[in-house]
Amino acid sequence: MADGLVIIPTFNEIENIEAIVKTVFDLKKDFHVLVVDDNSPDGTSDCVKTLQKDFPERLFLEVRKEKSGLGTAYIHGFKWALKNGYEYIFEMDADFSHRPADLSRLHRACLNGADVAVGSRYKKGVNVVNWPLARILLSYGASFYVKLITGMKVHDPTAGFVCYKRRVLETINLDKVRFIGYAFQIEMKYRTYLKKFKIEEVSIIFTDRVNGKSKMNSAIIREAIFGVIAMKFRSIFFKKSF
Repeated sequence: MADGLVIIPTFNEIENIEAIVKTVFDLKKDFHVLVVDDNSPDGTSDCVKTLQKDFPERLFLEVRKEKSGLGTAYIHGFKWALKNGYEYIFEMDADFSHRPADLSRLHRACLNGADVAVGSRYKKGVNVVNWPLARILLSYGASFYVKLITGMKVHDPTAGFVCYKRRVLETINLDKVRFIGYAFQIEMKYRTYLKKFKIEEVSIIFTDRVNGKSKMNSAIIREAIFGVIAMKFRSIFFKKSF
């Protein structure tokens, strides 16, 4: 059995899902893939079911009843990974904004001592391709804001390309994680930071999606801006319940 599981949350990713799965399975290292699909109306889960015939015991699918947010999809995947005995659990987007080849670099960082390896867009300057300037400024500014509020020394706290060692996810109370949008990424890193696990950033090149639509919206941005302050407040004044 492979020791690494790549969790890919999907909603209407029919244009990308087959290619991303096959690219992961073409890597030298043997990764397994779990697709957590939020009942996509475009047939994403049906495509995965067809692919499972070609990749038995390597490709897995969990279909949820409705679109319930990125954070809850990953929590669902984390619990599945722990239940099924994986030692290294990865987060990765379906749209090729994260290069599957970099999975091995994240895995290597954890093998070399990191508890969490973050695929970082901002460790060495700004490594983002095909984003408009306004979105780069928003993302980079959000990262600076999060570092200021939380005290974390992570250049890219909103990054969604991550490898967790099993013991990190076992230590964090996953049922206590509140955020469901992209702020989920911040909260997971902050909880990891508070538990004094070693977080290491691996510089990557992030390329904006070519196919499909971005899930970013104003509600997600508001959650990240105002939620970070609330999260910091809870971690200080409600430590036991945080």
